[in-house]
Parts: sequence; C-alpha cells; structure tokens
Amino acid sequence: MTKSFEEFEVHKKGVVLTKQVFRILNQSSIEKEFGFKDQMKRAVISITNNIAEGSEYNNNKQFVRFLKIAKGSCAEVRNMLILARELEFCTQAEIQESLQLSVEISQNISNFIKYLDSKTENKKLEGLKR
Repeated sequence: MTKSFEEFEVHKKGVVLTKQVFRILNQSSIEKEFGFKDQMKRAVISITNNIAEGSEYNNNKQFVRFLKIAKGSCAEVRNMLILARELEFCTQAEIQESLQLSVEISQNISNFIKYLDSKTENKKLEGLKR
C-alpha cells in the first residue's frame, strides 16, 4: 500500500464518528453509566485503530482481516447507540447522525474489502500465468 492510513476516507469518517460518539457520551445521562460508556468508547476507537494497524502490514490479506474487525466494531457502536436510545440515555435526534455515519462507514469498509480482495485475486491470477 502506498497510502498511509490517515489518507483513507474511511479512516477520516471514523475520526468524525469518534468525535460524535464522545460528544454524545459527555452530553447525556450515559455519563453515569461507566461500563456502558467505557465499552462504547472502546468500540468506536477500535474502528480507526484497526484501520490504522491493518494498513501498516503492507499485505492485503492482513489488512482485510483488520478491516473486518473494524467493521464489527462499527456494528457494535451502532448497536450501542440503539441501546442508549432504548434505555433512554439519549434521544433518536441526538444519535441519528452517528447512526447514519456508522452505516456509511460499514459500507465503505465492505467496499474497501472487496477492492483489496480483487487485488489479491488479480495477483494470484498473474502468478498462474507465469
């Protein structure tokens, strides 16, 4: 990979989501729910951490593995936002933008995985031609 993780649009969106989630956690009654708050923080931070870590391997197969973990963390954040709403820690209006962004990030990660998988397949095919 020639790009650094900071240049990936999906990483930039993950940073935005992290800031949004931290804002939600600081403004709502979740603040008193330390375990819930801590888990949500770890999950949202995990998205960008796994994108960053995976990109440093310079190996598409390894990068895809870490992107799948990031995608799972994205789903965890989305679930926790839904739970926060259902437990009345916050309103739908307070989390709507973050929910939408988490879906977008998840889709972006899926597309990135497909792209990297296609590059890996092309390399395998090139190896067979020789």
